[in-house]
Amino acid sequence: MINLVPVKTIVLTALLLPFSAIGDTDKRSSAVTLPSQIIWGHLNPLRGDKSPAAANLWGDRTSNVATGMLVRFNQGFSSPPHIHNVSYRGIVIDGLLHNDEPIAKKMWMPQGSFWTQPAGGNHITAANGKTNLIYLEIDHGPYLVRPSDKQFDNNQTPINRHSNMIKWQTLTNGVMTSSLWQAKGKQIAGTMIKLAPGFSGELISSAEELKMVVIAGEVKYHSEETPEPMLLVPSSFVSSTGQFKHQITANNGVTLYIRHNGDWKIKPLALNL
Repeated sequence: MINLVPVKTIVLTALLLPFSAIGDTDKRSSAVTLPSQIIWGHLNPLRGDKSPAAANLWGDRTSNVATGMLVRFNQGFSSPPHIHNVSYRGIVIDGLLHNDEPIAKKMWMPQGSFWTQPAGGNHITAANGKTNLIYLEIDHGPYLVRPSDKQFDNNQTPINRHSNMIKWQTLTNGVMTSSLWQAKGKQIAGTMIKLAPGFSGELISSAEELKMVVIAGEVKYHSEETPEPMLLVPSSFVSSTGQFKHQITANNGVTLYIRHNGDWKIKPLALNL
């Protein structure tokens, strides 16, 4: 039986730890974006209302920069065959998504599934949930849609990983991780984190940048810069630079995705299982 630690106790325990112990505090910063603060537009402006909706969480999908965005699909959406000029990664937050070659049999990927779409690869994207939402990430932009007759081979192999095919490793008590990708020759990587119900602890980052998206479950979150606890639901976004401590409590089973340029670790403070 799960006994959740009272919120007041969690906050007090976390704040007793010396924040300055993790390093130079002058070079750190953080930001939190809640779903209610997200500004939506069209993923493909040329298609207008026929296009999926999209919103930048960080970066700018119209510029030559790395970007993380949310994309929302209506039930029954199915794109025409097309390509993209850049490769992207997708993680399902809500609904059922399919992404593959036009002739491929539908494989509906639920919440927590992961896929990659190489630049130049001819494919379709379809959605079959009542509501459908993904996190989409590119390493550089702009993100463009082009007709399938412009397809080319960029020597990357696409990945379609249903949530029940994700391989998890135990990191510490109440925490499991799955390494999704790592940039060749660089520290930049993407990792999914699964927190057990009742987990309370710190995500301690010494990365140049850390970006975190809630994929599933609810998280009670605070930090030195946001001392009042906030409730983060799926599609909520947190970022930090430099040495930083994120205080997190899993109300239920929680899945997070982090993109990190450097080291990080998780320190449990409480786990009542």
